[in-house]
Amino acid sequence: MSAPRHDTPFESRTAVPTGLDDPRYAAFAWARFRAIMAWMILAAAVCVAGVIAVMAHVQGPLRLVTMLAIAGGVGGSVVLAGLLMGLAFLSSGSGHDEDVTRP
Repeated sequence: MSAPRHDTPFESRTAVPTGLDDPRYAAFAWARFRAIMAWMILAAAVCVAGVIAVMAHVQGPLRLVTMLAIAGGVGGSVVLAGLLMGLAFLSSGSGHDEDVTRP
C-alpha cells in the first residue's frame, strides 16, 4: 500500500474557484468596476464643465483648442484617477492581493 502523493499542483487540489476565477463573482466585480467608472466619467464631465465655465468667466470667450485642452487635462486626470482606484478596489475586493502570498 502506497502513501498518498502530495506533489500535485495547488490548482488541482482546490475544487472551488475563488475571486475572479468564479464566474458569478467576476460578473459582480466587473459590474461594480463599470459602475465606479460611470460615476467617475460623470464627475470628470462636471469638473470639466466647471473649469471651462470659471475660465470663460475670468478670461472671456475661450477658443476650441483651449476647451479641448481643459477637457483632456482635467477630464483625463479625473478619469485616470478613477480608473486606477477602481482597479485597486477590484484587485483588493476579489482576493488577488492575497493570492500573491499564497503558495
